[in-house]
Amino acid sequence: MAARNESESRRTTVQKKSEREVVVTRTFDAPARLVFEAWSRPELFKKWWVPRSMGITLRSCEMDVRTGGKYRLVFGDDPENLMEFFGSYLEVVPEKRIVWTNEESGDAGSVTTVTFEERDGKTLLVMSELYPTKEALEAAGTGAQEAMDETFGQLDELLAERSAR
Repeated sequence: MAARNESESRRTTVQKKSEREVVVTRTFDAPARLVFEAWSRPELFKKWWVPRSMGITLRSCEMDVRTGGKYRLVFGDDPENLMEFFGSYLEVVPEKRIVWTNEESGDAGSVTTVTFEERDGKTLLVMSELYPTKEALEAAGTGAQEAMDETFGQLDELLAERSAR
């Protein structure tokens, strides 16, 4: 029974909260300090963010994780066909909360909020993506949210490594 509960607590859940918002939730077996570091230090972030099954390279990861800072992620293997994601950090509260804009889609871009709530040495992570319109959420599709289970599994691996140190 304990193994089942452990497995359930690590399960990634994806819920459409409204016609404009999707929320992804996962509990990590690590303190909020380590989970926050994995989200805010580029050298750690690039180790887990891209699902391995996608076979995509994260070529560049620039992150100035502070309120007013900016980020730019560049993906792809073909220099002629790169994908870029970029925006600004609206709010950063160490070990508690990161809020950023997703500006690559122009006016249709979402605002992402990630919260870190430590409970008995584990961290409940809640990631919300709020889109400006119902149509913007529909246009974004569900692929990124569906890939979060694999992505968060990779984060579990990184956190286990770092916790063992």
